[in-house]
Amino acid sequence: MGALAGRHALVTGGGRGIGAAIASALVAQGAVVTLVGRDRARLEQQARSLGDSARPEGADVTDAQALARAFRDAAAAFGPVQILVNNAGNARSAPFLRTDAQLWREMLEVNLTGTYLCCREALPGMLEADYGRIVNVASTAGLVGYPYVSAYCAAKHGVIGLTRALASETARSHVTVNAVCPGYTDTDMVREAISNIVSKT
Repeated sequence: MGALAGRHALVTGGGRGIGAAIASALVAQGAVVTLVGRDRARLEQQARSLGDSARPEGADVTDAQALARAFRDAAAAFGPVQILVNNAGNARSAPFLRTDAQLWREMLEVNLTGTYLCCREALPGMLEADYGRIVNVASTAGLVGYPYVSAYCAAKHGVIGLTRALASETARSHVTVNAVCPGYTDTDMVREAISNIVSKT
């Protein structure tokens, strides 16, 4: 049995890339994992690869009602969520003057608001149990500014600020809130963003 034996982890964006790798690592440590994302088929495929310790929940992290349902179903299957990994995100690229309001809202919704909504779902149970781990997958774009991804940078800076604020609020409990800031990682999302930048510059 691993260090996380019996712990219930929920990973958003768990069907591919960093999220899939995180889910695999959690299962290897003994956790049971709920994979949340929009692509149900991909989630089911990933869950099958992890065996009985993983199950899929189709939900868009920007949809509060769908998330609430996913958390309820996850708790019914595996018990309350004890570890939350907010990994779901998107990185659409465009020069700032071509960053229209729709792109701006989309980057904030999926990268920042989705993290907020998931924390709102998980935190009450964690505080009641006086145990929880929240890990927000931010980005080096949350620490510095990169050209052509201004909306993404703003959203990830917001994730860092949210993490720091929430960590301060939970400091007297046994709930911890942290962020990790990956750099460029060979994932579909990064390849698509780079391809878009190259094609337009």
